Amino acid sequence: MLAPVLRQPLQQIASEQIDVFAAVLRDDVNLALWQRQLPPQVSDFANALLARGEPLGQAIVLELSSPEGAPNLSGLADGYSALPGQAAFLQDVSWLVSAFACLFDAKRIGLRLRILDKAMCPRFHVDHVPVRLITSYAGVGSEWLPEGVMARHRLGDPAAEPRDMARIERAATGHVLLAKGEKWIGNEGGGLIHRSPQPPTGERRVLLTLDWLA
Repeated sequence: MLAPVLRQPLQQIASEQIDVFAAVLRDDVNLALWQRQLPPQVSDFANALLARGEPLGQAIVLELSSPEGAPNLSGLADGYSALPGQAAFLQDVSWLVSAFACLFDAKRIGLRLRILDKAMCPRFHVDHVPVRLITSYAGVGSEWLPEGVMARHRLGDPAAEPRDMARIERAATGHVLLAKGEKWIGNEGGGLIHRSPQPPTGERRVLLTLDWLA
């Protein structure tokens, strides 16, 4: 009989330096968190976007001929060219897409840009994707649990979720998460346990996600 495969304890690595992204390639890491500060122009655009009070939900599949090539973001937030910082925002998204593509040698990336006024996924869960980039350009950031805080077999059970907020980690506005999911080879049963936070009453968030499709 084959012996069971022993996995090192999963951990989450955070740093203010961009090179933290490479940590997600390690077998014992299911989250690499870049604790960056948003450039003022990018933050200004995201806040101006929220100030309009309009809904926003865009989804684009990006086909990349090479990881080094500039992604075609045509149509993304193109109705907001009059807002200050739109060019800086698009440049920032383009840079994140290129970094994501380069790290994973991705040829196809699913991009979603949304304004949310409520928790999109309020229960703690794991994603059934290889890896997902998540960042809030404005508003509250995503929440996650260190390994062992919640039993994985009870995911989706509200009674099993921690009540003590001190046990729940939260990204700040502008922080960039690279979260491994269940379809990362070798990470089965080890996807990052996370959820969308409930924005405070009257507040919204600008959320960008990137999925590695191929």
